[in-house]
Amino acid sequence: MNTLIQQLKAHTTVVADTGELQAIRDFAPEDATTNPSLILKAATSADYAPLLARLLEQARAQTGAADAKARWAAEQLTVAIGTQILAWIPGRVSTEVDARLSFDTQATLTTARRLIDLYAQAGVPKERVLIKIAATWEGIRAAEILEREGVQCNLTLLFSFAQARACAEAGVYLISPFVGRILDWHQHNGSGPFSGENDPGVQSVSHIYRYYKQHAYSTVVMGASFRNLEQIRALTGCDRLTISPALLQQLGQQRGEWPRQLAYQGALLPRPASLGEAEFRWQLNQDAMATEKLAEGIRAFAADQDKLEQLLAAQLA
Repeated sequence: MNTLIQQLKAHTTVVADTGELQAIRDFAPEDATTNPSLILKAATSADYAPLLARLLEQARAQTGAADAKARWAAEQLTVAIGTQILAWIPGRVSTEVDARLSFDTQATLTTARRLIDLYAQAGVPKERVLIKIAATWEGIRAAEILEREGVQCNLTLLFSFAQARACAEAGVYLISPFVGRILDWHQHNGSGPFSGENDPGVQSVSHIYRYYKQHAYSTVVMGASFRNLEQIRALTGCDRLTISPALLQQLGQQRGEWPRQLAYQGALLPRPASLGEAEFRWQLNQDAMATEKLAEGIRAFAADQDKLEQLLAAQLA
């Protein structure tokens, strides 16, 4: 009998939720995702020590204040790590726009275009990169423009159906609904216990998946932020799942039956009128979990971006 990860790959595209090269080499995922937290962790990894040393030398040679040099080095490091990851996977890497720009459409566009240019300078075509943006109203509008320019996007920190619907209506390539963080919120607020199909994170992703298929939206659903194998099992059949190295290791070590759970074979229905800004904000406001987790996620990624730049600034001093 095949391992669980082999069976999972028969139904779902597996993505590594890590910047660790060894994990990527070990589990051979199709794609990989990164975020400021993972880049911060990678910056202290032996895998990237020579790369970091070279970038710091280049930063020191520039003019300007230390904090500006650190911001430059952080962005260069993010792209350089993505480029190294791409050497080990056949698909794409997701590279995140600075979370501090989550409510600024124009700044998000400027940064996203610069990231694509940096990848191009490294010999990486835009077709191998997904620009990762927080699923705020402003972020979704930026992604809509980028998609029209041929730059495909991964909308992250997605917790609500309103966010998912707005992303599909904007023609976004891929969304990353956060299964585990949805569960965390419900458990923190006294609900549960949950398992399998009654897990609120699983239910959220299942609902989005079926809605997209029902209305023939092409946006890819990639479940993210898993806490346990049961969540992954319940979402087997989802377009993609991005999974941490620890859970990938468990999937690679275990055997057993792992059938497909998600599929849609029903009738296609007409699409509703697109959400406007006021309705989007109202629906998001009415979802306490999504409102809190979106804000919390942006703050956490912004804090890790700050930590990364402070780490680099200290080494540039």
